[in-house]
Amino acid sequence: MAAEHRDLPHGDEVTQLQDLKEKGREAEHKWTGSLGDRKPPPETLGQRDAGPREGFTLRRFLAKELKRGYLLERQESSFTARRQRVYTFLRVPRELERLMVFGTCLCLDSFLFVFTFLPLRVVAASLHLLLRPFHGLRSGRLLQPAQTCDMLKAAVIILCFIAMRWVDYSMIYHLIRGQSVIKLYIIYNMLEVADRLFSSFGQDVLDAMYWTATEPKRKKREHLSLLAHFCMAVLYVFFHAILVLFQATTLNVAFNSHNKSLLTVMLSNNFVELKGSVFKRCEKKNLFQLSNSDIRERFHNVILLLIVCLRNMEQFSWNPDHLWVLVPDLLLVLGAEVLVDVVKHAFITKFNDITAEVYVEYRASLAYELVCSKQHHAYTDHTDAVSRRMGFIPLSLAVVLSRVVSSCIRIDEPVAIITAIIFYLGLFASKILTSIMLLGKSWQYVCEAHMDEFGTFNNGDKAEASSTPTSDDPPGEAKDRPSHPSESAGHTSEKGGSGTWDPTPSTVGPSLLAVDRFTICGGHIN
Repeated sequence: MAAEHRDLPHGDEVTQLQDLKEKGREAEHKWTGSLGDRKPPPETLGQRDAGPREGFTLRRFLAKELKRGYLLERQESSFTARRQRVYTFLRVPRELERLMVFGTCLCLDSFLFVFTFLPLRVVAASLHLLLRPFHGLRSGRLLQPAQTCDMLKAAVIILCFIAMRWVDYSMIYHLIRGQSVIKLYIIYNMLEVADRLFSSFGQDVLDAMYWTATEPKRKKREHLSLLAHFCMAVLYVFFHAILVLFQATTLNVAFNSHNKSLLTVMLSNNFVELKGSVFKRCEKKNLFQLSNSDIRERFHNVILLLIVCLRNMEQFSWNPDHLWVLVPDLLLVLGAEVLVDVVKHAFITKFNDITAEVYVEYRASLAYELVCSKQHHAYTDHTDAVSRRMGFIPLSLAVVLSRVVSSCIRIDEPVAIITAIIFYLGLFASKILTSIMLLGKSWQYVCEAHMDEFGTFNNGDKAEASSTPTSDDPPGEAKDRPSHPSESAGHTSEKGGSGTWDPTPSTVGPSLLAVDRFTICGGHIN
């Protein structure tokens, strides 16, 4: 009896057991209805059509997999957006190539200006300077600001061309040819990076020289003299020309290599560019910079390939059969460049949710800048605007191409002289046709983008007042001002003119025209 009494629970244990039973009843009451029926447990994923587990067989599984359906319209917006991405991906190559063709024509127009109109403008400025004493010195300026800039450009080109005559191309060629493939690959990458750095700094050097030569004179000089800026510009153009010559020589060595291994390695460098561009966040302004850089790079490569063709044709005594040997490699280099640009931009627009219409806006922005630079009182020259926008410096390329052509072609016979004159006239005609075509297409693109609404035709006193330079706004200052609508103050006509376009919008937000080639957008430069 004592043992049985010890097995009975005490008062505290009885209380704990009762509490546990009460909690069990409360939990059970949550799953019962008003009539005491038990509610089914909440349905989980996969139990809706699974059926009882004991009836699940292989035959049932195969039958359900064959007959299972789904409704895509439950996510209509998502699938519509995905389909639109595919259409954008397919439209990007067409819109990109339209932009590339237009931008390449801009670079070509700027490059041909150095060989065609610039010499004529220099001759006109020289005649004006020589005949100035006969007309009297009514003003303090001997030359207009544009004439001064033209004279400085011509002086820089002539001095750099004379200095390039002392550079031995054969020595550079054999020096590069004696290096291994890996060394040449590293050298070519270093030259490409250095070329971009030179381009970013070069236009600032030239703009500083132009402004120093044309700014109003003050009593206290707070900057270096014009001679110092001129020397810096000559040194920049000379060293940049040497750099471009090394690039062309490296490419020439790759073309002349027996196994073409160096050319293959150099082409693979274009595809490495995809890794550094595609998998990064890219905003609209960054893509504009990247597009301008690709335009400049494509035209730069065309000039390099032209130099390679000239050097090779000279070595083979201008045999036309050798040109057909070079054509496959030339098409391979250009094709790889185009393919990489198309793939890069297609995936950048896909990953950053950018539409293909953005390239139409980029093209309209470049066209608007060209139209503004053709006005009578434009704030900058078109060639300088292209240089600032794309980082394209035509002076260095002009010096290198002139040096190569002078060493490859001998003009010492009457037939050669006549041929050279005909070629120059053809070059001049090409420049005129290119300029007329670009101006017409630019106005068309501006009207299609409704950017012509930014400007109005102003006549009368307003045009007269805005066009007349004052002491606070000298003519030289207009040479350095940007021509985009957010900063321009009206490109109006002279006194008595019929009125010109004033591209000053009343309300303009952040514009692509305020972004040049090396403006930092979004924390990085493309």
